[in-house]
Amino acid sequence: MNGKLIPGWMADYPRSNLGADVLAGIIVTILVIPQSLAYAMLAGLPPQLGLYVSIFPVIAYALLGSSKVQAVGPVAITAIMTYSVLSPIAPPGSPDYIVLAASLSLLSGLMLMACGVMRLGFLSQLLSRPVISGFISGSSVLIIISQIKYLLGVTPQGGSSGQVLLSLLALLPTSHTPTLLIGLGALIALAIARLWLGKWLIWLGLSLARADFIGRLMPLLIVLSGLALVVVFDLDRSAGIVVVGSVAAGIPGFQFFLPDAETTHRLLLPAFVMAIIGMVQGITMAQALAIKRRERIDANAELLGLGAANVVAAFYGGMPVGGGTSRSAINVAAGARTPLASIVAALAMIGVVAGAAQWFERLPLAVLAASIIVAAVSMIDLRALREAWAYDRADALALICTAGGVLLFGLEAGIGMGIVLSMATLLFRVSTPHIAVVGRLPGTEHFRNVARYDVETLPGVLFVRIDERLFFGNLGAVEQRLNQELAGVADAKDLVLVMSGVNLMDTTAVEVFAELNRDLAERGIRLHLAEVKGPVQDRLAKSAFWQALTGEVFLSANAAYEKLAPPAVWCPEI
Repeated sequence: MNGKLIPGWMADYPRSNLGADVLAGIIVTILVIPQSLAYAMLAGLPPQLGLYVSIFPVIAYALLGSSKVQAVGPVAITAIMTYSVLSPIAPPGSPDYIVLAASLSLLSGLMLMACGVMRLGFLSQLLSRPVISGFISGSSVLIIISQIKYLLGVTPQGGSSGQVLLSLLALLPTSHTPTLLIGLGALIALAIARLWLGKWLIWLGLSLARADFIGRLMPLLIVLSGLALVVVFDLDRSAGIVVVGSVAAGIPGFQFFLPDAETTHRLLLPAFVMAIIGMVQGITMAQALAIKRRERIDANAELLGLGAANVVAAFYGGMPVGGGTSRSAINVAAGARTPLASIVAALAMIGVVAGAAQWFERLPLAVLAASIIVAAVSMIDLRALREAWAYDRADALALICTAGGVLLFGLEAGIGMGIVLSMATLLFRVSTPHIAVVGRLPGTEHFRNVARYDVETLPGVLFVRIDERLFFGNLGAVEQRLNQELAGVADAKDLVLVMSGVNLMDTTAVEVFAELNRDLAERGIRLHLAEVKGPVQDRLAKSAFWQALTGEVFLSANAAYEKLAPPAVWCPEI
């Protein structure tokens, strides 16, 4: 915002962008209608609510967020989280369920806004990429499992995802054939459109941009084709194909409310998890778009925008929203230049809700389920798992456990397991620091690991480089390693600690090093420090250890090497 209540992009809006933004907004509105209906159904809510939260929440984000092209609305992750949290509490689609969904949106939105006001945008970096990938992948599998029943036309028993899957397998022979045919047809058509249509169109001579646009248009055309089949052949009445059903006509008003204490207490943790996931997903998506467009975003403004969108959604539609990957991709592909495109899309959606929402009443649920499944499959990140497994097995384990935890124990437990594993991995790494015995490369002033390079060393002198901050959790490992290396040096007289990799020493570390200094002095070994960083030295200079140091403090490892090297013996020529 500038000094007034007008966003900066609006105050300095270039008229040359108007045509592109208006066209992009109209295109986005048309293309996301099926997605909005589908994600509301995925959340266990009446389909029209997906259209409602594509109006005023979108405007709220456009006015407060910092990304120029990110599109906000119903997204798969928040939808499946809503269903997973609320379905054990109230029957999906019931009045109580709708109130709970609105409460969840309100609480998570207020949390996001609070984080934005307190400038806590950095919290989005606390979840590692493997944990995020595992959470999204596990949630995607849950989404797929939840939609198979619509493809088969059966009603499985409730319970965990595994129990639902087993129930679906048992009900497979009793599948409703017309529903299965129309659902599989839509699934195959959507898969072909996503995987190969663009390549075929380019091969036929279309430009990349046009082929991409047609590819994004195909889901809408396939959904409309399913609707046309039902209407023309009366399949919902003659063949028993389940359709969306009654869609409320007209534009609803705002419904202001406050959840009671019991509801707030029950939804506080799920709302917090949803806020964290929304924060990470929204800011990550906004940053990715900004990098491509050579723009910058404000993480705290993003939190304000996303939070405001969810607060507005609570009072108008009652469904949590987020930064949508596919919506944003459509927005960019359609040529959006500024947030005005999102405002145009919201205004166009008002027209859809007011006069065209009823057209989708006979839309088959199997076709919507097929579109959700194809989108969910694309979110399963196997590449991230392969890369993590090749580079760092601990990160790969965090990814697998997060995904497995989501599937076996639920969304909150899954991401909790991922966070715990990530923190455990971090603690293990810092508690076992990398320590290297170093020597000087011949003819240079550079010091390298004796295990990796052919280096020069001094008799009775041990150079050790510590590559980690020193704190109470890793001092035992440091002491043990130093004593182990000293034991291998004959007639050790000097120990030089190269501190170039140490950017922090806590109080415990100073005390342990003071004890080490005294212990070495009793053994006739002097302790020296080299390449101590300024902030570390400033704090050490105030300690008793600094004054009692038996050796010297050297500016560089090479200075210590030159000072401690034995003097050269002069041999006169004969």
